[in-house]
Amino acid sequence: MFEGLLAEVRRDTDSILDRDPAARSRIETMLTYPGLHAVWAYRVAHRLWGQDHRLVARLVSSGARRITGVDIHPAATLGQGLFIDHAVGVVIGETAEVGEDVTIYQGVTLGGTSLERGKRHPTVGDRVVIGAGAKVLGPLLVGDDARIGANSVVVRDVPAGSVVVGVPGQIIARTVAPSSAPPTLNDQPISADPVSASLASLMRRLELLERQVGADEVEMVGPGADGNWRGEDFSI
Repeated sequence: MFEGLLAEVRRDTDSILDRDPAARSRIETMLTYPGLHAVWAYRVAHRLWGQDHRLVARLVSSGARRITGVDIHPAATLGQGLFIDHAVGVVIGETAEVGEDVTIYQGVTLGGTSLERGKRHPTVGDRVVIGAGAKVLGPLLVGDDARIGANSVVVRDVPAGSVVVGVPGQIIARTVAPSSAPPTLNDQPISADPVSASLASLMRRLELLERQVGADEVEMVGPGADGNWRGEDFSI
């Protein structure tokens, strides 16, 4: 039991050193990362839960929540290499399943939408990145290598390799070739304003249609290279 636990502890520590440029050394990471402490506490509580010491397991997870700000139910299934960055406000429900080398930022909820017993929390694949404040709700599936943007609310399945943003979450892109390597922050940028991007696309389409019908003057209303919107006719 303890040999396997120590191997997982080492893997969790290495995942932070591999993915966080702010991590300077193994000892610093082990002493100062509350997300890592929360995952370690979960590893212990999960084993106690599996041995039917459920009250003790809940006490361990409750103590970890008070110290780290991360609430992980001991019955959840979390793969190796999980990195919870900044930690505060993360909630992972009882029937949640998380794959390997997943990155979760602060304020993320893997929650349920039902009060019935049984599978009611998400299943998250390998190498997924979930941005700060995102809510993934219900017994849905998030495929391998997916990216979920900050503050998104995801209530339906996410295909592997997808990028999802918005409320409710919408797929705005797919990665070209998902990699078996752990994700990095530069793998694929996530649009900060999908609504603006959608409006800009519509305006480009409108401009093209106006040119096709031979409009005398066409003024493009939309963001320029500097990101600022221009144009006088905002009636549309």
